[in-house]
Amino acid sequence: MTASELKQLKIAACKVRMGVIESTHGAKAGHPGGSLSAAEIFTYLYFKEMNIDPKNPKWEGRDRFVLSKGHTAPGLYAALAERGFFPVEDLPTLRHIDSYLQGHPNMNLVPGVDMSTGSLGQGISVAVGMALAAKHTGKENRVYSLLGDGEIEEGQVWEAFMSAAHYKLDNLCVIVDNNGLQIDGPVAQVMSPYPIVDKLAAFGFKVQAIDGHDFDAIEKAFNQAKETKGAPSAIVITSTKGKGVSYMENQCGWHGKAPNDEEYEVAMAELRAQLAELEAM
Repeated sequence: MTASELKQLKIAACKVRMGVIESTHGAKAGHPGGSLSAAEIFTYLYFKEMNIDPKNPKWEGRDRFVLSKGHTAPGLYAALAERGFFPVEDLPTLRHIDSYLQGHPNMNLVPGVDMSTGSLGQGISVAVGMALAAKHTGKENRVYSLLGDGEIEEGQVWEAFMSAAHYKLDNLCVIVDNNGLQIDGPVAQVMSPYPIVDKLAAFGFKVQAIDGHDFDAIEKAFNQAKETKGAPSAIVITSTKGKGVSYMENQCGWHGKAPNDEEYEVAMAELRAQLAELEAM
């Protein structure tokens, strides 16, 4: 990755974070914490990794993305908007009664959304089905799915993982956002999923563990996933819940709460400062 590419990705990720704050503040509801922790993943997928066309969202040859942790739709929407699937100006309409941007992704309303998700555990099951269908029909497209570390406490997730390995779905890449927190507290205390890497490996995945905010590490991991044959890939990212907004970082209370007007101004001031610093590099 060149220095210029890295700079542009960092700028895009900062804008994605700004979109998360704009949308959840506009909605007076939503899930900023886990959206912010995955900003680099959303950015890398939509700006570099996936074969997609914002002008033709339903293009048959596109790669697919399934947001299994569907409550972090603000992060997905922000990335889609920045990538050109729909206007950035629409983000503050999140969850409004007449908006197409509802609290969980809707494939029938939102350009670029490949699957409607929200009920935890079901998204990864659909992603496995998509990958299996591509194999059966001889398609070259890849399937990506992002899960939360709290989400993988669901039993259905492990049934899907077992199926992915059984069918040797090397066109599937699972990303687990290990920010350590869920709505009720630390995942280790609520229902520990650890050791995540070892469990995924035992289920037949080729597993990598990386810093989820390091674009160089992200690129290396996705490149290795594409080279993996005969087994599905998993990338477990260590991340910070609420990343980029000081008062939200590592606070489980920001799992599903929107910033008020004062908090919005603080968050946007911090993110604008980060953006200005990146643009000046």
